[in-house]
Amino acid sequence: MSVDDDRARMQHMLDHAREAISVMAGYQRDDLNHNRILQLALVRLIEIVGEASTKISETTRSRWSNIPWRENSRNAEPTYPWL
Repeated sequence: MSVDDDRARMQHMLDHAREAISVMAGYQRDDLNHNRILQLALVRLIEIVGEASTKISETTRSRWSNIPWRENSRNAEPTYPWL
């Protein structure tokens, strides 16, 4: 896996994290609790971030050790606390 692959994956993670923030703009937590479409959209965006994080090389993980890689990769299999 090359540094360019990691860079592309990290950009992918950033893009989808920003999209998740954008999706939630104007909504409150209560909206998330009662809007199934919003739940599904947000969960999928978080899953994408988690999935991409599992493919980052160990070299890059070490280089960017301040990023909580393990916690991000757990998002590839999210829980659904509002269900």
